[in-house]
Amino acid sequence: MLRPVALWPELLTILIAAGDGFSGWASLNDTIMGGRSSGECVVNSDGLLMQAEVVAEGGGFVSCRSPVWQPPLDLSSATALRLRLQGDGRRYKLAVAVSDLAGRLGDLVPGGLRWVEDFDTQPSGISEVVIPFSDLKPVVRAKPVGFPLRFEAAKVSRLQILHSRFADDGESNPGFRAGPLRLQVLSIEAIQ
Repeated sequence: MLRPVALWPELLTILIAAGDGFSGWASLNDTIMGGRSSGECVVNSDGLLMQAEVVAEGGGFVSCRSPVWQPPLDLSSATALRLRLQGDGRRYKLAVAVSDLAGRLGDLVPGGLRWVEDFDTQPSGISEVVIPFSDLKPVVRAKPVGFPLRFEAAKVSRLQILHSRFADDGESNPGFRAGPLRLQVLSIEAIQ
């Protein structure tokens, strides 16, 4: 499933998904908690298209998430994730689930434990975003976890891209906007 691509001898790139390689990704929106946002995830030849109508009242989030990978992805040879996107000027959030002990315990809580980082997109054109693993913060349902945990890059079980009222620190997302949303995810790679 994962394909290492050597661009330069010192730089290893692991392609996680591009083009129709996003097959199996599905939407998860605030309707699971009584919200009214609607959105869908469509796989096309350009990648993953998230289209939505975001409603702030009663929830305020839309997302696309990967299937659960079994076995988990081993990204231990990488230090960051790189996303190429055609955005709309909004601030989004990447959430990563891992299958370590903390991740399994987090799955007992609705929403589970996720490692998150916010990122911005350009209003037009292609945005390239690099998220170092060291920047990922553990949260449960948009609330930061107050005790130390270690991110396990060798056990990545799911990825999710969200537009939410809440930032990675649990506070209001300054880049949140209700209304129509359109984000094209062209590729996701793990890089060294």
